Amino acid sequence: MIKVLIVDDSALMRAFLAGVVEAQPDMEVAAVAADPLIAIEQIRLRSPDVITLDVEMPRMNGLEFLRKLMSVRPLPVVMISSLTREGAQTTLHALELGAVEFVAKPADRAQFEASAGEIADKIRAASLARLPRRAAAVVMPHAVAAPLPPPRVLPAGADRVIAIGASTGGVEALREVLSALPAAMPPILVAQHMPAGYTETFARRLDAICRITVKEAQEGEAALPGVAYIAPGGRHLALARRGGGYVVRVNDDPPVNRHRPSVDALFRTVADAAGGRAIAVMLTGMGADGAEAMLRLRTAGGYTLAQDEASCVVFGMPRQAIAAGAVREVLPLAQLARRLVELAGG
Repeated sequence: MIKVLIVDDSALMRAFLAGVVEAQPDMEVAAVAADPLIAIEQIRLRSPDVITLDVEMPRMNGLEFLRKLMSVRPLPVVMISSLTREGAQTTLHALELGAVEFVAKPADRAQFEASAGEIADKIRAASLARLPRRAAAVVMPHAVAAPLPPPRVLPAGADRVIAIGASTGGVEALREVLSALPAAMPPILVAQHMPAGYTETFARRLDAICRITVKEAQEGEAALPGVAYIAPGGRHLALARRGGGYVVRVNDDPPVNRHRPSVDALFRTVADAAGGRAIAVMLTGMGADGAEAMLRLRTAGGYTLAQDEASCVVFGMPRQAIAAGAVREVLPLAQLARRLVELAGG
């Protein structure tokens, strides 16, 4: 059983989250706490497997509690985030500090009911998470990899294209990969499982530390070299041919593998539009989203990479892609950027 500690100053949220947890056959509520100081005592007494954590609480801010927790006794944490621009900034900071996942705080009864399944899934994913290098992340949350030299042969226009898929743990994995890339790269399309309201802030934070340009994707824009396009939260990202280059497509088609954006939806269109000129990367995440379409992309002649188990927060998505025969090369996270540069120049 997954033992969950619920930390929230709202009695309504504590009751809702407790109800979600107790309704799952593989979970139980270890304890509830109205503030971090109570939570500290419950961690000592109950030894939870996962913590759900609100940010704004009395006596100690949730981020300060998270920082202390990760430096002393790292545990998988799912942030309960308010759906505002400030809330998005805080949530992304929490992920930098070591939180594994986040969910948007429901605003009304309908959203409460609709979000129950997602919350349970996020708690399960967190329970499987590895917590490597968390102490280092707390000390240097904005550390950026040393720059890599540009590809020996620069991409001709938008001939080559890179597609990246990620879920749990992907926010930090993407930061590490994208921040190490030189400006001279093919267009990059990214499907990170993320709800609406967060991806614009996520893209801006990446753009501030990367040599490539990072932006939230917009329907119909040209896919240009040196730009990474982040799938808008809650929408699918796709690629299409236009003349000698590519165009970015964004749509509201039904979820694929229960996700929107979906890695499968992105990789499928990249396979069809770019074929052997495509490079695809599967990063950390729970589930099987992207495995089927990655095999299609490899069959079409594209080059496929996956993050290795040791460096993943959750190895589910790379594992499924490898098992499907979709992956040509498995590498640690720290080596993926350099390999992408080599492949872009090849």
